[in-house]
Amino acid sequence: MKVSLGCQGRFHFFELARQMQRLGHLDRLYTAYPLFKVKGLPSQKVATFPWLMSPYMALGRVGLNSTLDRFRYPINASFDMWMAGRLEDCDVVHCLSGTGLRTHTRARERYGALTVCDRGSTHILYQQKLLAEEFDRQGVRFRGADKHLVERELAEYELCDLIWVPSDLTYRSFILQGVPARKLRKNPYGAELDIFCPLPKTDQIFRVIYVGAMSIRKGIAYLLEAVAGLCLPNFEVWLIGPQAPETRAIMVRHSGRFRYLGVIDRYELYRYYSQGSVFVMPSIEEGLALVQGQAMACGLPVIATTNTGAEDLLTDGVEGFIVPIRDPEAIREKLLILYHDSELREEMSQAALRRVRGMGGWNDYGVRAERIYAEALRTRE
Repeated sequence: MKVSLGCQGRFHFFELARQMQRLGHLDRLYTAYPLFKVKGLPSQKVATFPWLMSPYMALGRVGLNSTLDRFRYPINASFDMWMAGRLEDCDVVHCLSGTGLRTHTRARERYGALTVCDRGSTHILYQQKLLAEEFDRQGVRFRGADKHLVERELAEYELCDLIWVPSDLTYRSFILQGVPARKLRKNPYGAELDIFCPLPKTDQIFRVIYVGAMSIRKGIAYLLEAVAGLCLPNFEVWLIGPQAPETRAIMVRHSGRFRYLGVIDRYELYRYYSQGSVFVMPSIEEGLALVQGQAMACGLPVIATTNTGAEDLLTDGVEGFIVPIRDPEAIREKLLILYHDSELREEMSQAALRRVRGMGGWNDYGVRAERIYAEALRTRE
């Protein structure tokens, strides 16, 4: 079985590529990252389109998401055209949603390949409706995804043999939009257990950790509302990630209630997780937030909303708590429970470690992927 993978960014595709290489199936990884950033793969198995990605990544690092969004469609279309022109004979073509319409068409017509559209978030129409509502609640103009990008995604959903999703939440969003269950395959992400592991905590401060963009989609306003008015001794909030312009007013309004640490290299994040007491993921919409598994691998209980894919990672009340979206009171309540009950906090910490280690990391993700591909190829014949 020869598998070709296409994704302009990193996301979970580098891990999937390493797994396919480990299992002897990788034909080629097509990426817009420069070759030196793709670690753990033979150079001959990687095709790069790097001049496309550098300005895109730079905008993301400084939080210019709205500017970045305006370039997403032409970048995706250009990457797809480049990838389609270089695609070689293979059995499976697996591309990130929005980046593979031309490639999938070529793979099917020329090679008879199985085509897989990988959607890391909820169905694009479900996502856009939810985000439009949230931006309106926050009093911020919602530009939405480029209509051409939406059309491209919908065309891929229709064209591809399989739609690959990471969580029950994403699966349900496709069913709600009328996509037949026979096209859907769920494969939850793994955690990088070789990178994320606990270090001893060096102080007695109860520290809330958040990692992600300071954005409306990520629900940062609700975390900040949850800690507003909490005058507790030895209590801190650390926010790690890029700042989106849309939430600057929110951050200023809550100034003094958190420490903003900016963007931290992913290979250093475990040091920061390890100084935390709890991880909070207040998102309005996610597929399956990878940072949740990272935090659990560092021994942190997780407080996450129902829209983060958390139900695929933890059991409410065991490794942490799952709360409704847009509910700062629920977040505050769970924070106070963990703040006042150190024994429960330790139990949840150990449970989080056991759960994420029991999931097998990315190796198990790769084995499940191999099984899904093989079964789909067999049933097509």
